[in-house]
Amino acid sequence: MSTEQEMSESQTEAEHINQQEQQVTESEIEGQDSIESLKQQLEQAQQKSQGNWDKAVRVQADMENLKRRTQKDVENAHKYALEKFARELVNVVDSLELGIQAATGNTPEVTKLREGMELTLKQLQAVLKKFNIEALDPMGQPFNPEHHQAMSMQPSDEHDPNTVVNVFQKGYLLNDRLIRPAMVVVSKGSDKKPEGGSKIDEQA
Repeated sequence: MSTEQEMSESQTEAEHINQQEQQVTESEIEGQDSIESLKQQLEQAQQKSQGNWDKAVRVQADMENLKRRTQKDVENAHKYALEKFARELVNVVDSLELGIQAATGNTPEVTKLREGMELTLKQLQAVLKKFNIEALDPMGQPFNPEHHQAMSMQPSDEHDPNTVVNVFQKGYLLNDRLIRPAMVVVSKGSDKKPEGGSKIDEQA
């Protein structure tokens, strides 16, 4: 074999080895690119999964809140279903109480009428109590703006300021909810000037 042939074969083998090394290098680069791509896809999938989880948690919280609101609305509907009827019923109680106050005669007819109205009033009051309808008669109590409606103010030496000194009309609660405020007169400080008070010296 000539020297030229040997050199040609050596060059061919070297080129072949270089090609193999180049292919290995390209394969390694492609493998690294594939790993980076998989990492990115994994991160994107994790972010998407976290987003879906957050949405699921919010939806569940909204459903729980809706359930509680609906349950509360149903409870209130049952609890206060008699509110309108109760307002009308307490007006009947007012009329009976006024009728009893007006029946002051001592004749047998008036006495029987008063006794009949008192019995009817007791029956109505028992019905109100049965359905948790409570009367507000705040005579002598401190004024409560949540339950009382002040019709006027009245000077008083016998009561502390902001005390109910007269009740024009009782108020009523249905299951602790106000259905009618008590109409009242509220005391205020006396207008009388204190006796023996110091006089203003008008002399310069």
